[in-house]
Amino acid sequence: MTTEDSTTASPDVPPRAARSTLRMPVFIPSLTVVVLLLAVCTMMPEATSRAFSLAQTWVGVHFGWFYTLSVGIFVLVLIGIACSGYGNIRLGPDDARPEFGFATWLSMLFAAGMGIGLMYFGVGEPMQHFISPPVGLGVTREAAQTSLTYTFFHWGIHAWAIYALVGLVLAYFGFRYNLPLTIRSGLYPLLRERIDGPIGHTVDTFALCGTLFGLTTTLGYGVLQISAGLHDIFGWDTTTSSFRIGLIVVVTAIAGASAASGLGKGLRRLSELNLALAILLMLFVASVGPTLVLLQSFGDNLGNYLSQLVRLTFLTHTYEPTNDPKWFEDWTLLYWAWWISWSPFVGMFIARISRGRTIREFIVGVLLVPSLFNFVWMTVFGNAAIWFDTNAAAGALSAAAGNVDSLLFVFLNYMPLATWTTGLALLLVGVFFVTSADSGTFVMDAIASGGRNDSPIWQRLFWAVLVALTTSLLLLTGGLDALRAMTIISALPFAIVMLALCAGLWRGLVADRTHYSRTLAPATTFWTGQHWKRRLELILHRPSEAQVKRFIAEHVRPALDEVAAALRAREVEVHVDLGEDGNVSLKVPREGLRDFVYGVKSVQTRVPAYVLRDTDTNEQSAPYDYVPMTFFEDGRLGYDVQYLNHQEVINDVLKQYERYLALMNDPRTQLLSAAPGHT
Repeated sequence: MTTEDSTTASPDVPPRAARSTLRMPVFIPSLTVVVLLLAVCTMMPEATSRAFSLAQTWVGVHFGWFYTLSVGIFVLVLIGIACSGYGNIRLGPDDARPEFGFATWLSMLFAAGMGIGLMYFGVGEPMQHFISPPVGLGVTREAAQTSLTYTFFHWGIHAWAIYALVGLVLAYFGFRYNLPLTIRSGLYPLLRERIDGPIGHTVDTFALCGTLFGLTTTLGYGVLQISAGLHDIFGWDTTTSSFRIGLIVVVTAIAGASAASGLGKGLRRLSELNLALAILLMLFVASVGPTLVLLQSFGDNLGNYLSQLVRLTFLTHTYEPTNDPKWFEDWTLLYWAWWISWSPFVGMFIARISRGRTIREFIVGVLLVPSLFNFVWMTVFGNAAIWFDTNAAAGALSAAAGNVDSLLFVFLNYMPLATWTTGLALLLVGVFFVTSADSGTFVMDAIASGGRNDSPIWQRLFWAVLVALTTSLLLLTGGLDALRAMTIISALPFAIVMLALCAGLWRGLVADRTHYSRTLAPATTFWTGQHWKRRLELILHRPSEAQVKRFIAEHVRPALDEVAAALRAREVEVHVDLGEDGNVSLKVPREGLRDFVYGVKSVQTRVPAYVLRDTDTNEQSAPYDYVPMTFFEDGRLGYDVQYLNHQEVINDVLKQYERYLALMNDPRTQLLSAAPGHT
């Protein structure tokens, strides 16, 4: 995963602040919870470990149904939005376009969401389910089929739906409503200005604590796997607490150095390189392993997953008890809680890199493409491990499956070039570890700072140290079980918040679409048909930028001045503003509501390739076209007004102002009208 600098690299990013940007109503409660937890863990480690275990069991027994139902709702909400007309809405103004190419965007999604997890569980989970399936006998063909079906379920659409929901809420309200990039902004349609009060502070506190404990769980997995890999390669004793804490310190130092030096673009490239190396390792395993078996298994795995998707979505094993009473809690509930606790982290990251994409593109991209990659990865490593165990290894992998930390490296030892592939796997885990720690601290800092990205370096380093300290103490006092328990517990309140985010998102989309449909109308509605010869001349000979600016100065500005004078005569406050590039706008401010703005600016577009005489002209060298386009307070571009005369421009302004006044009285759009406008 990359750092914030890579996702927000822009000349508009403000300089880093010298003073703290922390919002104390969020920072102090979050820090209090963490400090109290760490103090209790340090003073009473055994009692704390037992309490964690009991709390995890209690949440699993009493709220397992809630986690299951909530995740199912998240999936249905996203699919419904993607299939509806709301999917055409852009994450930002209507003229916004994506900052990153599609391939780069996907590589950053992969590194953000599941890097360490795929390395740790790629072999571990299929083998665990193969040996001890939830139902039926282990080490059978049926067990192999069940193991991959559940692995797909845990790492597929449902996991990414959790990330996608939070990411979509952040991107939509951040880039469309111009609200701070924090979780509380998603509740704006429900709470309005109260998001800046105690409820909003509480929501961000839950998000911050959940992110912290989700990140510590991920880093805990990474520490254990790196330790096992170093032992496999060098034979070191890596099981001691001092070695593992030292490893955490080293990784935190590297992540802190990255944050201090601002190597955002370098880490973005590193994420792309990491994805390439991961694909290389996967292709190596697929080529030297049972290739034909893997190709056949992928179709079966995908078919079994899709055919059982609805049943698995809402399955709580009420009528079909599992072989191990804690299987559902230890696997499905743990995953749902893990993804939920990580969702502010990954959601904020994918929101920042997704500005300009349509909602449909965002949902389809985030749900399907990473899920498909996960399915291929789990098939290659999972089915290959099961095949080796039942053939070349003669059960040795099953015997070693109890130690998931080292299972990947044990598996690679049955292949050619074992030392090299083990080193490559260790490198992948290490880089995922560093970039996750770096990016995780940035996200926590952003949540605690109300969405600001100009915090001082020492503040980012503070969160890095806190993550390292929390991970170390939880590993010392309760090991991985304590980390898992904290994940399940801390995710529960945030799951409730996510359901509220679904409601807020839907209300926001309804207001957005109503506002859009009632605001924008083609300029030809106001064209009387006069001076048609001039319009024909413009169609045949497109105006230059200078001609468009002259049209704005000679036709549009006098019309706006005339409307402004009439409004002032009726005691309406109004301003006519001139932009640096010759733009002109009329603004009627409204206290507590979105201002009315009618503006016209010169917009540069490329001449379509199909109208060019030279068919060899490529897109980049094609000539430009310039048109005078309307724009409004919410950032949307409107329509071409070059065919309108003085009186028709006035008619257009009055028509838009009439629509604006109607929108102010429409309950479906009042929340959008009261939100801050785009800049």
